[in-house]
Amino acid sequence: MNELIQKAVSLLESNAVQVVIGYGKGSTDRTRAIFLTKSEDCEQLIFDSRCVQNLAVYLTKAEIKKMGKPAIVAPIPVLRSILQLAAENQITADSLVVLGISPESELIGFDSPDAIETYLSTKQIAIDEKYRKAIDDIKAMPVVERFEYWVKELESCFKCYACRAACPLCYCTRCTVENNQPQWISVGSHPLGNLEWHVMRAMHLAGRCTDCEACFKACPMGIPIHLLTKSMLQDVSENFGSYGPSLHKDNTLSSFKPDDKESFIR
Repeated sequence: MNELIQKAVSLLESNAVQVVIGYGKGSTDRTRAIFLTKSEDCEQLIFDSRCVQNLAVYLTKAEIKKMGKPAIVAPIPVLRSILQLAAENQITADSLVVLGISPESELIGFDSPDAIETYLSTKQIAIDEKYRKAIDDIKAMPVVERFEYWVKELESCFKCYACRAACPLCYCTRCTVENNQPQWISVGSHPLGNLEWHVMRAMHLAGRCTDCEACFKACPMGIPIHLLTKSMLQDVSENFGSYGPSLHKDNTLSSFKPDDKESFIR
């Protein structure tokens, strides 16, 4: 990606940005996030199929903000997350430079969140068929069996909160699980505590999830928690017509329309 490296060098040398957030070589054959402040270090930038971490998670971190204005390498999932952060007033158009990467690995420049949304309108979220089948199979289970399925899947969760740390939309400075006066969510790593945590997290991502799978990739136990958010994506789309981030749609959890379906009321 010579073009990406050249652009990063140009931005740092002109002082248009003070840090470039991108992908670099990690241990073994893995990649990692790197934070470049010197133009001569831009040769470390790489981009290939291994670069799957959602770098947008760093944009709301106080430590990164102190480094100055960032440029960020942004494949499609990162672009979606940047757009959602902009919709939630967590970032502004002039607070960063977006180095978009197309599915064909071409460098794309964006001058505003609106330009990102226009581009993403042709790159709609599409849940993989294998995940659709898994979700459909779970939904087809009787309620008791479905409950037992999730209790079993979440049994190995020890509440490390890696899923929360990896998600760019989990940017609250203090999470509900850390509030003990009153205590809304049990901190214990037991069936009830695990269910409460993962259901709450999925609910808070309703209409906001960008389907980057960062939560699942970060889970050290390989728990399929991404099926919860993918299922929520489907439910929100079917019931409220919202599928993916947008600057021009109301927040799913905090908006109401008189013609909203009420089929959930029994």
